Amino acid sequence: MIQRLFLDHPAAVDESYLEHARFASGFSGWLILAGLAAAVHAVLPFACQATASRIIRRLHARIENRGH
Repeated sequence: MIQRLFLDHPAAVDESYLEHARFASGFSGWLILAGLAAAVHAVLPFACQATASRIIRRLHARIENRGH
């Protein structure tokens, strides 16, 4: 049961647990950065005009180009 919870999904995307944790952690960091850029842009419309969308497009491409 424990093995299934922690290892089935990483194996489904052809990664070890640690490889998947590294990928997901990095992805999370970029999402946080995109959110912060969007928050700055909300207050200062001249700042970070394309930062969040650029990050999200890059993350989307990374997801689309990996095994599922």
